[in-house]
Amino acid sequence: MLGTVPREQLITPDRARPGDRVVLVRGFPIEGTAILARERADELRRRGYDEATLRAAQRFLYDPGISVVTAARTMVRAGPVHALHDPTEGGVATGVLELAMATGLGIEVDAAALSPLPLGRRLCAEFGLDPLGTIASGALLAAVPPEAVNTHLQVLTTADIPAAEVGKLLPAGDGYWLRSGGKRRPLPRFTADEIVRLFG
Repeated sequence: MLGTVPREQLITPDRARPGDRVVLVRGFPIEGTAILARERADELRRRGYDEATLRAAQRFLYDPGISVVTAARTMVRAGPVHALHDPTEGGVATGVLELAMATGLGIEVDAAALSPLPLGRRLCAEFGLDPLGTIASGALLAAVPPEAVNTHLQVLTTADIPAAEVGKLLPAGDGYWLRSGGKRRPLPRFTADEIVRLFG
């Protein structure tokens, strides 16, 4: 997508502040699920997948689809948004890292909140891929002030757009973290998208 916007409406990551909440919109890995179902359909049939399931996964490119325009517009209309990023290659984990690096801040995300779409999780497991590192076009990450997060989630839900608060921005220099079970570890990094391993 290419377009123009009035200067005062331009959202740039320098607006972000420590304490901003990170919202994941529309789920993941949408494009990865479609690629797996399209490129490995015969193998999945041999593993017992029925045609209805395969067609549903293949159609992820269109339903839910990979455009985030409606979701982004909905958020901008709902309340203040400090940063927006659409994760693609390298998955949601890479998108989270890119969001933090663009803002110049640290970040902590909750592993339990980063829940892949069930069909995406299932297909990734078939091929030993980590959903967090699988191409995530169709998802949207947003940084919003903490006092606005509930409004955003309510408006998105009303618009039938799935969304969840998944983490928060930290002060600069505080690192990039994934919290799980009360402990945190460095956010996983993927030097190549997991989907590449299908063709290796």
